Amino acid sequence: MTRDGLAAVLPGVAAALAFGVSNVLGKVAFQDGADVLALVAFRSVLGIGLLWGWLRLGPPAPRHSRRARWIALGLGVLFAANVYGVFGAIRVIPVPVAVLAYFIYPLLTGIGAALTGLERLSWQGALAALVAFAGLALMIGAQPGELAVAGLLFAFGAALCRTAMLLITRASLTGADPRLTTWYSMLSSGAVLVAACLLTREWHGPDGALGWAAFVGASVTTTIAILALFASTARIGPFRTAFLMNLEPVVSTVLSLAFLGDSISGLQLLGGAAMIAALCAFQLRR
Repeated sequence: MTRDGLAAVLPGVAAALAFGVSNVLGKVAFQDGADVLALVAFRSVLGIGLLWGWLRLGPPAPRHSRRARWIALGLGVLFAANVYGVFGAIRVIPVPVAVLAYFIYPLLTGIGAALTGLERLSWQGALAALVAFAGLALMIGAQPGELAVAGLLFAFGAALCRTAMLLITRASLTGADPRLTTWYSMLSSGAVLVAACLLTREWHGPDGALGWAAFVGASVTTTIAILALFASTARIGPFRTAFLMNLEPVVSTVLSLAFLGDSISGLQLLGGAAMIAALCAFQLRR
């Protein structure tokens, strides 16, 4: 790869790395007593501030129409459920299982796009999807010990929310500046999550310094990942960026094994590898 080619893919790789680090840091914060709602609400407020600064420093974004703005604000409600589901899964089940269970969303998006007529799904893509689902089933079924059903439900629910967001964006916001779409969705998701904290009075931070460092770190790295995602999309386009994001479950798995003491069996490694390979093939063949 040339130097220019490497520079082009670096933001996408950085986004995948940052999301993977965020997943593991979130688990550390939860192990130290933090609750999910506190983390995702704090992350949203911090993300709004950093994204506002990025928008101010970058080139002016074309205005959304009133319809596009309301759709983007509505997407924020799904985004709030999405981030809560991801971290809810990470809190109660091993990070590799949680992240891979969540990563069925590219498959669901491709299938949903085919069913709604937005895209065509080839037979090679359908076959890759079946292999990916089989790999996930092996990953879950071979888990040592018993998995919390709630964790899997959180992950699958987050995947459904992400799928809905992608399909709605594809159908209704084509041509709209993605920076402003994310800005409006982060505003409404932040409002929903902060309101949930106030209404439920559930704000439990970590108990120790390490937990607080992870709590803040998870929020910072998630926001960095979102900004890097934008930069990657601008440089190499959404398709190649989505392809690079398949690194996230790999990074999450390696870091969780190294720093969290998670253990996975050989069959789980096989299932996870089959799912990631099939995800890559699916995105190439759909």
